[in-house]
Amino acid sequence: MFVGVARFVLQIPGARSLKDRRRVVKSFKDRLRSRLPVAVAEVGDLERYQVATVAVSAISNDSARCSETLSAATGMARSVADAVLADVATEIVSFGHGGSGIRGGIENVLDEIERARGEEES
Repeated sequence: MFVGVARFVLQIPGARSLKDRRRVVKSFKDRLRSRLPVAVAEVGDLERYQVATVAVSAISNDSARCSETLSAATGMARSVADAVLADVATEIVSFGHGGSGIRGGIENVLDEIERARGEEES
């Protein structure tokens, strides 16, 4: 399982109020959600009129697919009307086959039970 995360910092030079800013950000978030299989959230300082930080995440069983999705999201961020993409940061994290690298998951508990049973039988 792979989790891809991107952070976009948008400068919105024409925003004169939070309402102007929200209009641009909401439009961008809605476009991302409608065209790509991603989760989107506005993060960071929500009170600055002319700067918005948007986080995007994608999950796949293939790292190349995560990379493609984040690249498409970056392309969409570059073309946001009334905004300039000021910064981009991306990362893809592997959690092993089927998410087995996640600590504390049910798979880990089941593995521990199986190990304990094997030790009792020995």
